Amino acid sequence: MYMDYDASTPRALATEAVHAGREDLAELGLHAPPIDLSTTYPSYDTRAEAARIDEFATTGARLDGPPVYARLDNPTTARFEAALARLEGADDAVAFASGMAALTAVLLVRASLGLRHVVAVRPLYGCSDHLLNAGLLGTEVTWTDPAGVADAIRPDTGLVMVESPANPTLAEVDIRALAHACGSVPLLVDNTFATPVLQRPVEEGARIVLHSATKYLGGHGDVMGGVVACDDEFARALRQVRFATGGVLHPLAGYLLLRGLSTLPVRVRAASATAAELVRRLATDPRIARVHYPRVGGAMVSFEVYGDPHDVIAGVRLITPAVSLGSVDTLIQHPASISHRIVAEGDRRSAGVSDRLLRMSVGLEDVEDLWRDLTQALSAPPAETVRAPRAADDSAAPSRPVGR
Repeated sequence: MYMDYDASTPRALATEAVHAGREDLAELGLHAPPIDLSTTYPSYDTRAEAARIDEFATTGARLDGPPVYARLDNPTTARFEAALARLEGADDAVAFASGMAALTAVLLVRASLGLRHVVAVRPLYGCSDHLLNAGLLGTEVTWTDPAGVADAIRPDTGLVMVESPANPTLAEVDIRALAHACGSVPLLVDNTFATPVLQRPVEEGARIVLHSATKYLGGHGDVMGGVVACDDEFARALRQVRFATGGVLHPLAGYLLLRGLSTLPVRVRAASATAAELVRRLATDPRIARVHYPRVGGAMVSFEVYGDPHDVIAGVRLITPAVSLGSVDTLIQHPASISHRIVAEGDRRSAGVSDRLLRMSVGLEDVEDLWRDLTQALSAPPAETVRAPRAADDSAAPSRPVGR
């Protein structure tokens, strides 16, 4: 199992990104982190194993020695968790198979204490919104703006949730002020868009930080995962839920995410510089009604067009029209049609997600190539709509959410 480093020596974020989770490799005679794909582990001392399992069941703490079963823990995933916790300035982190699995585990931990009420600020990622609003886990949600959080908290409130910058409008909140308004109720900040390169919510008073690790942490569009950075006590409870529900991160994904962290600062800063230049140009383009870009910066850009946003999507050639974000290549999508389709139309619009809003995740391409593709798409003639035959009762079929 991975052994932690001497925390008394502070290191810059760029250094942590490269070395966190890897400090013991030289001692092991290795340069690259190993991948442990075992699903089970041998043990000839069942009395000792019984005691270790009892300890985990009681406390949720990591076990000394090898894991018993991969659903309980994995050495490769543990390296990623240790590294992400350090980048976020948290005590610990717990990784899951997806960002939604991570959020589900957080809600289950709080519900296990009888705290099923959640106070949330829109907009959130569409599936996060749906998970809270549909009550699928027995939760009840009160939606409010940041100023109304304190008044919305009840005795059974287990969590306050916010995404800043928000998906897809990039709206921001004052995390420190919001954490103060929460009092003793934990504040969860979805930090997927900002990453610890641009923002560390724990330093502002948040107790729980959520990432869809599929995005910037992985960074190459080839791995899915979620992770929660938090204090030791909450991490132990999350591990118990993860073991019971099975939402574990595969060790190969843990390896890829650890590798992705090593270039995270370089990727985020380079893409952010390109995004800022595109924002400058979009802001003076007569085809653009409004541009959204957060104060904290970053590689996410949202803009509203005067024309038909569907024509823009159909007109790009270099930029990829696809959901998700945070990859090395630039992606663009129409939130009202895909990532936030499952949110009720009125709630979408009141949260600023208009039908003419487009969201772009800027990658590492040259800015001139991106601008050429984008400006041509903005001037593209209306696309010819192709409609598939519809079954007689298809109009009643509910919309289904896709990726972020």
